[in-house]
Amino acid sequence: MTMDMKQLWKRYGPLAIILLVVIVITAWRYALNPQTTTAVLASTLRQSTPLVLGALCGLLGERSGVINIGIEGQMLLAAFIGFLTSVWTGNLLLAVLAGVGVGALLGLLLAFMSVTLKMDQIIGGTVINILAFGLTGYFYQAGLTTQGKLRPIPLGALADIPLIGPVLFNNPPITYVTLLLVVIIHYVLFYTRWGLRTRAVGEHPRAADTVGINVYLVRYTNVVLGGAIAGLAGAYLTLEAVGSFERAMTNGRGFVALAVMIFGKWTPFGAWGAALLFGLATAIQTQLQFAGELAIPHQFIGMLPYVLTIVVLAGFVGRARPPAAIGQPYETE
Repeated sequence: MTMDMKQLWKRYGPLAIILLVVIVITAWRYALNPQTTTAVLASTLRQSTPLVLGALCGLLGERSGVINIGIEGQMLLAAFIGFLTSVWTGNLLLAVLAGVGVGALLGLLLAFMSVTLKMDQIIGGTVINILAFGLTGYFYQAGLTTQGKLRPIPLGALADIPLIGPVLFNNPPITYVTLLLVVIIHYVLFYTRWGLRTRAVGEHPRAADTVGINVYLVRYTNVVLGGAIAGLAGAYLTLEAVGSFERAMTNGRGFVALAVMIFGKWTPFGAWGAALLFGLATAIQTQLQFAGELAIPHQFIGMLPYVLTIVVLAGFVGRARPPAAIGQPYETE
């Protein structure tokens, strides 16, 4: 095996094995019970959507050198504002835009604290989380319901393809947008001038500044865009997945998204694959709980996604290397 092949195997081999095992098990289960298998895979995509959006948010910030642990708060406050906008206006599109806008504003706040004030970035993200939990808890009112939620949009004949059609081509709009964002952000990061500048700022901001790149502008832009994507994840929870709001309804998804981002090695497709793995585990444990076939307390079944994620992170994935300048405030000379 050549050196290049060894490097490829070291980097992608474990993920390829996991993917192969999942495909084999899925094919076997589909042959036994097509309806249940389709339902589990469709649930996998739904469960992974807010995680991959949160991971893309963190990825944009950290690729430019800004740590964002405030994803949880950005998602939560965006979910709440999107929910209220839907209640007050009855316009779901306006509600989604409100959620995205709130996420972008919180991203701007994080960028101001991290880039301009040069605060510790962990503290800045913690401030956003506390702010979001405090505001949503204080203003939350039980009994409010939205005027509906975003419905699936079948993509013609594609939605009729067995197994793949109902899973990939019969989804609500935010799910489609998420799939597009994975492709778009991958292309922007690795095939455009802006992506090259973002990665340069995240690795060596001094060298980037020397060649004329505005480090502050790159970091501000990426953190605000990331916040908008986290806002979209929050809007997904209230306007597409549930149709209502509950206190702390993000339920740690923002923090899980950070693990998904690291698992995916700060790449969009890697993060998507990690989110799908976590989503699959969540869908399986939900199916097991509904089936009631196992005489195991539901708390242990509910642990399945988290245990699986820990096992994969610890046993199959090599040590991930973050951007070199992550978390480091930059000062011009």
